[in-house]
Amino acid sequence: MEPNYSEPLYMLRHSTAHLLAQAAGELFPGVKFAIGPPIEDGFYYDFEFPKAIKEDDLPALEEKMVEISKRRLPITREVMSREAARAHEATRNQPYKVALIDDLPEGEEISFYRQGDFIDLCRGPHVPDTGALKHFHLMHIAGAYWRGSEKNTMLTRIYGTAWPSKEELDDYLYRLEEAKKRDHKVLGRELGLFMFSHDVGPGLPLWLPKGATLRDTLVDFMKSEQLKRGYQGVVTPHIGNARLYERSGHLKNYNSKMFPLMTDADEGETYVLKPMNCPHHIMIYANELHSYRDLPVRLAEFGTVYRYEQSGELTGMLRVRGFTQDDSHLFVTPGQLKEEFKGVVDLMLFTLNRLGLEDYRVRIGVRDPADDKYIGTDENWNAAEEAILAAVQELGMEYEVSKGDAAFYGPKLDLMVRDALRREWQMGTVQVDYNLPERFELEYIDEQGQRQRPIMIHRAPFGSLDRMIGLLVEQYSGAFPFWLAPVQISIIPIADRHVDYASKLRDDLRAAGFRAEVDGRNEKMGKRIREAEMQKIPVMLVCGDRDVEAGTVSVRRRGEGDLGAKGTQKLLEYLRSLLPGS
Repeated sequence: MEPNYSEPLYMLRHSTAHLLAQAAGELFPGVKFAIGPPIEDGFYYDFEFPKAIKEDDLPALEEKMVEISKRRLPITREVMSREAARAHEATRNQPYKVALIDDLPEGEEISFYRQGDFIDLCRGPHVPDTGALKHFHLMHIAGAYWRGSEKNTMLTRIYGTAWPSKEELDDYLYRLEEAKKRDHKVLGRELGLFMFSHDVGPGLPLWLPKGATLRDTLVDFMKSEQLKRGYQGVVTPHIGNARLYERSGHLKNYNSKMFPLMTDADEGETYVLKPMNCPHHIMIYANELHSYRDLPVRLAEFGTVYRYEQSGELTGMLRVRGFTQDDSHLFVTPGQLKEEFKGVVDLMLFTLNRLGLEDYRVRIGVRDPADDKYIGTDENWNAAEEAILAAVQELGMEYEVSKGDAAFYGPKLDLMVRDALRREWQMGTVQVDYNLPERFELEYIDEQGQRQRPIMIHRAPFGSLDRMIGLLVEQYSGAFPFWLAPVQISIIPIADRHVDYASKLRDDLRAAGFRAEVDGRNEKMGKRIREAEMQKIPVMLVCGDRDVEAGTVSVRRRGEGDLGAKGTQKLLEYLRSLLPGS
């Protein structure tokens, strides 16, 4: 999407990038300038320095930026002809600027922006003077190849952030520090949830026992809800014939995200490592001819899919190459479409509420008619988009329409979730699809005995289970709500003679449906309590001689301390009170 160059925050950050470039030029004579665009939450500038600089040089650069800001230098625009612009940059020994000028289309106006003695090739616009640039911070240094090619020179990229006010800058830096503490990659390792191995491959997570328990808890929650709402579970293979994905349109429209095709030389068949589950679910629907009385058909699967993300885009659990979707495809009549769509939205909102993710906005992705990636007729697209808009308006939901964000086969509604640090993630999604039923010639028999085409609804309330868990780890800093915690209860016997009592209690709690463990290590009780708190276990039960005699246990709650002794019945009542819906 083309940036809004005149948007105030874009201008502020773009101008701060120029401020950084001017400071670099004053501190490091002979530096060569490349590009310096605004990015999300900040900006960067790429340089070729006469000698290598380090993170230790950033404070001096930032100090120089402050000094230039205080000069209140007017920022003015100058236009040059292509020949004059090229000669200007060649004279200054700025080869990267010369290359940028050479790449500009013929006839395009070539503009520069000047502030004091510093001038930079730029389309603009910018703030009026450097005095408007007050609240910024240089973050870190990275390497970046010129134009992204390893065949070119490695440049030094300096990242920074800039904000309209000191309060916003301080808030952003605070959130960055909090994000480091909540980093799911670090917490996932410390809490024993998951791991990555170079021997297995980048972007392919390995779930450890506690992480697998967390996954199972979420899967069980969703399966239980789906059962109440009339979904039927299915299971499909991890690969499929390439013909299936050619027919669906994925081979043409999703090829860049798919792993290389696999060919069986003996059978002469080509297979796809599936990037999506929908073609497989379509085959299940098409296995028998349905009556209108059968519809809606709601097929659901926790299906693992594989997408060939670039290695530089992989980010722990938030972007992986193999992940599991809580995927479902509903096959409905036109008369059922609106109510079924609303039912899916209700499930998505129920899910976010249960997970404690209640800060979200609704984005409706529609097609861009100028883009040729979309399949199907205008009639089908108009009907699908109108159905989504009618449903959300009937639900009274506020929403925004995002042109060009539709799936290649249909428009969609995405829930854009803000986490505890106000970062935004696309989580649940629901899509209306008239086109794949056409491609696969799906049918049902209507009330008049005529063959009709069903409409598909694609939906995934979690989105990616892996990504959702990564988000939840950061949302809760690993301190999950009681119902989600991989280990809900740690039982700590004070001495060896109390281990049998603790073990019997553990077995009784497990029989009651709770996840309990005994920590009978030969360590001091205080140390075991501290370690249970560091592992973010919600409830600790301490038992000693008096507990064995009285049939009680001392209850401790993470963050609350000692809650006193409880007998078995009172303990079970307390633990059940910690579950949702109690």
